[in-house]
Amino acid sequence: MANMGLMLAVGSVAVLGLLVQTRGPYNEVDLDTAAEWAALLAVLVSTGALYFRRRYPVAVGVVALAAVAAYGLLLDRPGPIMLVFVVALYTVVDEGHLALAIGLGIGSVIAFAVADSANRTAESVNGATLLHAGWLVAVIVGVTRNRRAYLAEAQARVLAAEQSKEEEARRRATEERLRIARELHDALGHHLSLINVQASAALHRPDAARSEQALTVIKQASKETLRELRTTIGILRDQNEAPPEPAPGLNRLYELVTTAGRSGLEVRTELAETRPLPPDVDLAAYRIVQEALTNVSRHAEATVAVIRVRPDRDDVVVEVEDDGTGDAGPPGNGIRGMGERARSLGGSLTTGPGPDGGFRVVARLPVPAPVAAAAGDAR
Repeated sequence: MANMGLMLAVGSVAVLGLLVQTRGPYNEVDLDTAAEWAALLAVLVSTGALYFRRRYPVAVGVVALAAVAAYGLLLDRPGPIMLVFVVALYTVVDEGHLALAIGLGIGSVIAFAVADSANRTAESVNGATLLHAGWLVAVIVGVTRNRRAYLAEAQARVLAAEQSKEEEARRRATEERLRIARELHDALGHHLSLINVQASAALHRPDAARSEQALTVIKQASKETLRELRTTIGILRDQNEAPPEPAPGLNRLYELVTTAGRSGLEVRTELAETRPLPPDVDLAAYRIVQEALTNVSRHAEATVAVIRVRPDRDDVVVEVEDDGTGDAGPPGNGIRGMGERARSLGGSLTTGPGPDGGFRVVARLPVPAPVAAAAGDAR
């Protein structure tokens, strides 16, 4: 539409200029009708060619120059048809054909000079041709400068977009490395810590009953370690490949309780009924409990730990509290990993001494609204 509007506006000015030039009150040249009609045809053809100026800029520029030359030869003077040529020349420059635009500009100056000199005497010489040449030079230089600025800006945008993509790729790679490290730490750290604790106990108390109990725990823990390793590697593989078994969740909480009980820790559970959890929330809750129990076994010197899971509006709250020393020391990979898991789901993690001593870990994990709504409809 914009192209059509420009074509009609330029054509109207050129036709009106032709009428004023050939039929105006100050016209002193007796032109025959055939020349006038031929000039009008040149105006209409060159104006119509402007419709295709973006698709065929060079061809339109040549047509406009030919029309200007024909107009000058027919009427022995330049006219408003030069406006058609200026628009065509602008397009040629804007499309990047600078050398051709300069050639077309020189050709139009020659045609203008020839037409302007037909009815001019030595006394009436003026600078119209030079003014016309200067005007065309201004058009070519101005459009060229604007085009170069546009290309430089476009190139800067492309470079910025590429840098943004590279930064995004690096960020995603970093997040993926952290996720893999967290999965491996949580999957292996719990059982390996249990193996280490039992092996140390057996070495420090070398009696047959204690050694047998420790070896039994180590055997079971190593078996769980291999299973966790297979599951974790399956999850980390290509998403098109099915994992060997589903990721763990709170439905396997009893395994953590049983494993911790083998090391002499008494574990109690207080589980309130919760809505079905999405797999990522369920896995995060399980891993947080697992890591918290690992820290209790390794650092807290506790005898009792309590696991609480309860709903709180659209969240599920997971709490692990022990009766140990209450001094966790500086945060290690375990606490950092639990915090990262909670925050990656939009939740939070708080750790610190409990109100009655010991140490407490509290994770608040949001349950997405669609899942919560579906659970509500199921009731």
